[in-house]
Order: sequence, then C-alpha cells, then structure tokens
Amino acid sequence: MERKLASIQRVRDVRPIEGADAIEVVQINNWNVVSKKGEYKPGDLCIYCEIDSFLPIKEEFEFLRKSSYRKLADGSEGFRLKTIKLRGQVSQGLVLPLETLNGSEEMVVGVSEQPWGEQLQLGPYDDALVIEEGADVSKHLGIVKYEPPVPASLAGVAKGLFPSFIPKTDEERVQNLTNEYEGYTKTSFYVTEKLDGSSFTAYVKDGEFGVCSRNLELLETEDNTMWRVARELDLETKMRSLGKNVSFQGEIIGEGIQGNPYRLKGQTVKFFNVFDIDEHRYYIKAQLEKTIDELGLETVPILHNHFLLPNTIDELLQFAEGKSALCEGTEREGLVIRNMVRSISFKVISNKFLLKSGE
Repeated sequence: MERKLASIQRVRDVRPIEGADAIEVVQINNWNVVSKKGEYKPGDLCIYCEIDSFLPIKEEFEFLRKSSYRKLADGSEGFRLKTIKLRGQVSQGLVLPLETLNGSEEMVVGVSEQPWGEQLQLGPYDDALVIEEGADVSKHLGIVKYEPPVPASLAGVAKGLFPSFIPKTDEERVQNLTNEYEGYTKTSFYVTEKLDGSSFTAYVKDGEFGVCSRNLELLETEDNTMWRVARELDLETKMRSLGKNVSFQGEIIGEGIQGNPYRLKGQTVKFFNVFDIDEHRYYIKAQLEKTIDELGLETVPILHNHFLLPNTIDELLQFAEGKSALCEGTEREGLVIRNMVRSISFKVISNKFLLKSGE
C-alpha cells in the first residue's frame, strides 16, 4: 500500500508541555506533533503530514523555510519534515488546518454531514473529489516522499522503473495502526531488526535475471555496487536453482552505504523477503528461512520468535530502541514485526535513532 504522506485525520488528544506557554502537543493517531497552542482541540479534523514528507515551495509552507528547507541534487526545492525535539518533547510531522487545501488545484467547497461520518468535498460540481477522514491528500498539496541522496555507486544506470510484478517494501508505521493495535496484541509475531542500508531487490522471471534499487531496475555495469554484490553472492545461479519466477528482497549494507554503521568490510545483502511472482505471495517465515539458509545466504537478524506485543504503542516504541545485533556500538534503526503467515507486517522505527541520525 502506498504511503499516505498527507492525509485527513482527526485530533485524538491535546496535551500541555511542561514549562511551555506558546506550544502544546497534538496527538494524531499515535503521532505526537508540537503545535501552536490553541489551534486544535480533540475531535477536530485536520491535515496531518508525516515525517519524510517533502513539501513544495508554496506561500502557505514558507514558515518552514528556516528549519526545513532543502535543495536536492536534481535542483528541486522544498521543505523536509523530520523528527525533532522541542522543549524536551519529540515532535514528528506537521498538523495543518483543512483550509490549507484551498491553496491546492481543487477548492474546498463545503463540508457535508453523512451517516457514515464527516466528509470534506473538494472541487466544483460533478468533478468534485470527496475526501473523508483517512483520505490521502498528498498529491493535492504537491507533497512527495523525501528521498535521501543515493551514492553514485548504488544509483547506477536505470534500465527502467521498478518492476510492477514485485511489491515494493514499505511497511506501515505502527503509529498509524491505532485502531488495529489492540487486536494485534492477541497475535504471535516474529521480530527482525530494521537495518540502516539501502533497498535491494533481485528477481528471476521468464528466464530473465534483474537487480533493482528501491525505485528503479538497474543496468549491469562494472561500477554498480548492487550488481557487483549480486554477482559476488552468485544470486542468479542460486535463484534459478529454485526453478520458479521469484524475487528476493533485502537490505544492502557495508562500506559506502549510510556511513557503514555496522563497520563492515565491503558490502553484503541481508534478506527479509522471498516473493513467489506467479503465486503473488510472500514465503511464510519457515519457508523464507529454509530457502535463504539452503542457498547459503543470510537473513536480517531475527531478534524474537513468538513475540507478543505490549499493551500500548508507546511501550512498543520504547522496546524498538536498542543496539544493533550486527554491531553492539550502533543504535539500531528499529524493528519490523510480522506474523508467521505474513498477513500482518509493520515497522517500528526507534525515535532515539531518528533524533540521533537527524531523520
């Protein structure tokens, strides 16, 4: 599911910040956002922009210039939202009034009450776009995902876009699962470490072998690290030995990647997904581990089996903090939590990691 960077949400709670007269905490789902005091109250509809959002240069966003302006390598400019701490309070994202949508291509023409809840209608007449709580308004505001610069050795030469027959790896963040979380506490999960590297995918389909970054399929060139590591691991031979159309997804880590937090020599890939392309399904945990092990490859660190979630999301966020299983001196990025049959999957990013790394 594509990430909703900006969406219509309802304020769950508003709390004071000790010693702060002009600001307070606004809670959206399980995200805490520092906002000007008195702008929102519980139950209000608003626009919530998640961290990693990249907001366009527009007058209504100019108040972010001093703290959030970025100019990317391709020349595009905007305002990047990241985790910050204000007066001792962690703040993640941005809360905006619904009226901000008046500056988009569509115009807010009214709010109607329906039996199933409050709806916001955008656009005139028959072409009106009806937006309700939870609706994605990213494109209406021109908001896209901030993508950090990719080293040239990883970026490579594009052969094409990321293949449509393979799902992209982008699990939902636990803070967005407020309504589902209580039901999940009755389920047994396994927990893996979320590694701080770069997304890697390899596939075999209809006789063709390919290697991809997060957004692109890459041509094989001598200077491309992803292709070189794929050859060093003999991935093509190993994947062809399965005799089916399949993709392997993992995290490439090591020298020249995210500052090499695991202090490795060279580069390698730790795998977390095997996807059967023809059956359009992920391998369940036992099948994943067996396949990766028999091919002489490695999974990402598996930290817990048969894990039961704590009672609250806040407790789980605290649990996500800790040292990496790959390097005891490195703060781990977080956790990925999945049930054994892979029908539930979400990530828990450590706030300590986000603050330390400036993310």
